[in-house]
Amino acid sequence: MELRKKLSILADAAKYDASCASSGSKRATPEQGLGNTNGMGICHSYTPDGRCVSLLKILLTNSCSYDCQYCINRSSSDVPRARFTPEEVANLTLDFYRRNYIEGLFLSSGVLKSPDDTMQQLIEVARLLREEHRFGGYIHLKAAPGVSAELLERAGTLADRVSVNVELPTVRDLSALAPEKKMPQIESSMSALREAQVARADEPTRFLPAGQSTQMVIGATPATDAEILRTADHLYRSFKLRRVYYSGYSPIPRADARLPAERAPLVREHRLYQADWLIRHYGFRPQELTADNLDLNRDPKLAWALAHREFFPVDLNRAPREALLRVPGLGVRNVDRVLALRRHRAVRFEDLKRLRAAVERLAPFVVTADAEQRHKPIRLLDSSKLGEPPAQLDLFAVAKSAHGGQL
Repeated sequence: MELRKKLSILADAAKYDASCASSGSKRATPEQGLGNTNGMGICHSYTPDGRCVSLLKILLTNSCSYDCQYCINRSSSDVPRARFTPEEVANLTLDFYRRNYIEGLFLSSGVLKSPDDTMQQLIEVARLLREEHRFGGYIHLKAAPGVSAELLERAGTLADRVSVNVELPTVRDLSALAPEKKMPQIESSMSALREAQVARADEPTRFLPAGQSTQMVIGATPATDAEILRTADHLYRSFKLRRVYYSGYSPIPRADARLPAERAPLVREHRLYQADWLIRHYGFRPQELTADNLDLNRDPKLAWALAHREFFPVDLNRAPREALLRVPGLGVRNVDRVLALRRHRAVRFEDLKRLRAAVERLAPFVVTADAEQRHKPIRLLDSSKLGEPPAQLDLFAVAKSAHGGQL
């Protein structure tokens, strides 16, 4: 099969993997080498639904011995199959880089004879790039669960990021739709990467500088957002993952009858990412954000605030950092700025405007030093429409009005 045809098949087969972001790595360019991950070395480009496409994102092969029912490349699927050699992938990466099409490589694969056999092929691609071509750009390798600790460690010395996909959020889901994949295997691989990362923390050449990540397919099973977030929180705490990516299930041809006929709404992905951010950076626990599914009509932080009105208003001049982080409209950076400012003088409402905070959003939830603000927040909160879904404009009516009622 000619190279162009292989590329068409294997690039298309990789599009369902959302975990291709290239942030968080620092790697010096080898002397007389090519590429780097510093400064502007990784130039991100995003599709309309938010997926990163700045990397050459391909599969080594879409042939797979596993039969995961949600996957277009499962062994029982009748899609066209193709396979690159490690040399072909290395040469494609270098050619695309020199043409300024990409700044790095995201390489995954179907499982060939075994997870170890597949990983050896991926490692060979990274070895060719790093050691023979002295490529200093970004490399992300995807490992199948069950790969030996030795191979994972070797991958971590060559790649900026290695990830093992958890795929589905619960043991129940894996058992039903991906019986070849076991949660203990997945967590064992994550643990091996984490242990190697800790053991090599003091070495001059950083091991796995962009850390490890994982991906969960959402909407393929009845798993709730609460279950998804609990699994993500467990993985963050246990293995110090850099990111968990949430990929909405897309219907595939001749799918299993247990799978939904429609794709998961993109707004559900968005809400999960917002909740994930609150867990990682704002001190929220999964059970605080939802006991079932997240509200699709408002962001999780606002939904929490409206459900806990007794917590508000928060005094910006006295409340601890943990309380300020729970105010809708206040991000981590502005919370730190407020804390720095109040060490010198009282924080007033005008200060929030100077900080370019979302003042209309946060006004009902805070008290400042301004006299007129003392009794205003509670009244604003009780009378506001913050709890209502946003109104949708009737674009036809707007256009008709703009033309004097004639269209």
